[in-house]
Amino acid sequence: MKAIQVAAGLVFRGGKVLITQRRAEDDLGGLWEFPGGKRKAGESYPEALRRELREELGIEVTVLDRLASVDHAYAHRTVHIEFFRCRWLDREPEALGCAQFAWVTPDQLGQYQFPAADLRLVARLRSQPKTWMD
Repeated sequence: MKAIQVAAGLVFRGGKVLITQRRAEDDLGGLWEFPGGKRKAGESYPEALRRELREELGIEVTVLDRLASVDHAYAHRTVHIEFFRCRWLDREPEALGCAQFAWVTPDQLGQYQFPAADLRLVARLRSQPKTWMD
């Protein structure tokens, strides 16, 4: 089974990171995640991430460094996720392609349920707050 290629962003502002909740009708509906989405043919991961953040939240970001790469096999599919640190540039987020969004601190991440593929990164961010930046 070929892995679905996903770009996800850790958008930081004021010591908080932006997370989004998947719509109830979507795969893994109701879970929270770092925003992003599937990479299209011919797109780089940063290009896909900028596009997805515009479509999903209406925001503009600068994609900085890659924080992590994760391969995870769910029962019905395999995903390859590239996580990038992002700097928020313009426009306040709107829930355009997600159920809702939240700006959260490292301590608050434990209050949200994330997909299995994101859990290692969530644990890293909670244990290493210096990773957080604007």
